[in-house]
Amino acid sequence: MATLLRSKLSNVATSVSHKSQAKMSGMFARMGFQAATDEEAVGFAHCDDLDMEHRQGLQMDILKSEGSEEGGEPPLEGDIHYQRDGTGPLPPSGSKEACSELSGQGKPKITAWEAGWNVTNAIQGMFVLGLPYAILHGGYLGLFLIIFAAVVCCYTGKILIACLYEENEDGEIVRVRDSYVDIANACCAPRFPTLGGRIVNVAQIIELVMTCILYVVVSGNLMYNSFPNLPVSQKSWSIIATAVLLPCAFLKNLKAVSKFSLLCTLAHFVINILVIAYCLSRARDWAWDKVKFYIDVKKFPISIGIIVFSYTSQIFLPSLEGNMQNPKEFHCMMNWTHIAACILKGLFALVAYLTWADETKEVITDNLPSTIRAVVNIFLVAKALLSYPLPFFAAVEVLERSLFQDGNRAFFPNCYGGDGRLKSWGLTLRCALVVFTLLMAIYVPHFALLMGLTGSLTGAGLCFLLPSLFHLKLLWRKLLWHHVFFDVAIFVIGGICSISGFIHSLEGLIEAFRTNAED
Repeated sequence: MATLLRSKLSNVATSVSHKSQAKMSGMFARMGFQAATDEEAVGFAHCDDLDMEHRQGLQMDILKSEGSEEGGEPPLEGDIHYQRDGTGPLPPSGSKEACSELSGQGKPKITAWEAGWNVTNAIQGMFVLGLPYAILHGGYLGLFLIIFAAVVCCYTGKILIACLYEENEDGEIVRVRDSYVDIANACCAPRFPTLGGRIVNVAQIIELVMTCILYVVVSGNLMYNSFPNLPVSQKSWSIIATAVLLPCAFLKNLKAVSKFSLLCTLAHFVINILVIAYCLSRARDWAWDKVKFYIDVKKFPISIGIIVFSYTSQIFLPSLEGNMQNPKEFHCMMNWTHIAACILKGLFALVAYLTWADETKEVITDNLPSTIRAVVNIFLVAKALLSYPLPFFAAVEVLERSLFQDGNRAFFPNCYGGDGRLKSWGLTLRCALVVFTLLMAIYVPHFALLMGLTGSLTGAGLCFLLPSLFHLKLLWRKLLWHHVFFDVAIFVIGGICSISGFIHSLEGLIEAFRTNAED
């Protein structure tokens, strides 16, 4: 009985300390598909996965077993015996736990088409504007890499989902894991049961923060090239953009931002069509002779990172597959979304490069004539500014949960008060994160270098290395020889590309940082 009381008190205390986090979990559940309509917004749907990981850590299954042993006392509200197969008892209707039950019962499910829309937005976002620059340094090999990356990312997405399932005693395939973090932790158990999850979280934070920096960089770059006659430098435009973004530190949820997501995505597709239409109007002047089979050894590794980063979607796929009405359609959905992305990206990159050839810039819209460049770039800047809160909010969630809200494992005191309000010093840290993205954008205002670095470091790791490694570790006894061959080949090739791209991107960033520091 003493053990039971201690468990109950511990559970209640944990629930109070994570009050604000429970609100966020419900928010993401209510937002559902609408919150994931922007290409990066869905990329950060893995916040739901992190909520799952945290709620699993509450260990709510203790009370039922102990209560039955010591008199059969019914569990307190919120003390749920959680089972991943959904066979455990459900919480009372209308309770907080009913809204955040991990089994997903009661959550609105999405169709394969809606899931495909999410994946399409994730891998065909505004960062495709850097793909023509990758062709500039890679030629036909760059085009091949766009196709190769699509094939590999489609395959690794499928094997990542396969790692969520295992065969039970009856020979049935059941879902035993919920997120990328769960898969990583399972691979490192039993010696280091949380090491894999921490590695995935660190990679996730890096990617989220770098994405925020890229939005500030591209905003300053686009505004500077749209109004070159104004006495305002690119750094000044970045500062102005950050001033507009500073209110992100006060965000409590993404409900207001999510309303603009679909509009922004549709506007981006229209912009892509406009760019392609302009390029087609100059088809007679296309420089086919400029597309070579040679590569720029120094800059092509950066192009690898750019291409890989444009396909990053693996981190949210477990959550997406778990919320599909028919998970069996996941493989088919992955096939047609990546085929469509491969075709559209390849055509966009090739047509844009043929139009401007050696004059192709890091952000392709900067090559447009001044008459239409300003209009197109202003729409892109608006899209970037409206997209910034999504990765920023996700990064804040991860940092607050891991450093300030992780119960006894937290490194610092809780940044939320008893009433669920953010403390003043917590708000200061949020503002500091916004300022940090500005400083990075000012000292390293190079869109291609930052995108290449992020793709080589976290993109290759999350899309190539870790899925193939996890697949081999968890399912190697059941794999056919060609699956083993593919996994090993992807791991080796991905590792080489990642290291090469990271080194060259880092060298370029260090040089750019020194140049800007001297100026």
